[in-house]
Amino acid sequence: MTQRLHLVFGGDLIDPSETVFKDVNDIHIVGMFADYDSAHKAWKAEAQRTVDNAHTRYFIAHIHRLLDEEQPGSATAALGA
Repeated sequence: MTQRLHLVFGGDLIDPSETVFKDVNDIHIVGMFADYDSAHKAWKAEAQRTVDNAHTRYFIAHIHRLLDEEQPGSATAALGA
């Protein structure tokens, strides 16, 4: 069985219509999750907690896609890993 890792993170954006963080040192790392459902629950909790701030946005990153070295053109292959 393939492990599917998901990272939930977020923070304040310069412009709510874009995905550029004001300060990458202030990015809130919620955590790493072994399945999408758990990651989605964590994402939803943080998104609801910060709903009054239009500049704060949370994301789910599919880390397992970055680690798939069998896929041509994957991020790790491009880095020569």
